[in-house]
Amino acid sequence: MVDGLITSSATGADNKLFESLKYYYNVQAWIPKNAVTVSKKAFGALDKSTQEAVLKAAAAAEQRGWKESREVDARSIAALKQGGMQVEQPSAQLKADLGKIGATVIKEWTDKAGADGQAILDGYKAGK
Repeated sequence: MVDGLITSSATGADNKLFESLKYYYNVQAWIPKNAVTVSKKAFGALDKSTQEAVLKAAAAAEQRGWKESREVDARSIAALKQGGMQVEQPSAQLKADLGKIGATVIKEWTDKAGADGQAILDGYKAGK
């Protein structure tokens, strides 16, 4: 039997975790989402107008995707509650502890990934 796990609201609802667990702490560790990627080489081979059309479509898809992600999260949390699970916000201590764990994981990863990994992380942080 599972006593606890870290998962998204969507996975929790889809797998009916309310049947075996009592609490869901909404730490926002995993938000339901999808991603589309493109090869830099393939994108670079497109003419300028096609690149612009792809970027315009990508921007619209990104906005739609984040909207749908928030909707899936809200529906999933409602399903968890309807199934009898108590949905709680994390305590300040839990947030702090998760932050420390995250910092450790990031440091270990960047130590292994080197300069390329650091560049990826820096790009991610710049986009937040």
